Amino acid sequence: MFAGLDHISVVVLAKAFVMGVGTIGPALGIGLLVAKAMEAIGRNPEAAGKIFVPMLLGAAFAEAIAIYALVVAFTLK
Repeated sequence: MFAGLDHISVVVLAKAFVMGVGTIGPALGIGLLVAKAMEAIGRNPEAAGKIFVPMLLGAAFAEAIAIYALVVAFTLK
């Protein structure tokens, strides 16, 4: 499959693949999370305080998945 590539090239491609695939899910998740939170605040502005903190926590948890992908990319040798 990788007939003309040396070890370094395969590792670089693997790192790019891990980061690309590993960040698609969190990016979509954070986008949907923030969009729905803004929609909820737009419908009920008084609930902004109750919506904001769980939204930030959800974004942090989704971002942690992307950080795991970054760690995996750094550990590939």
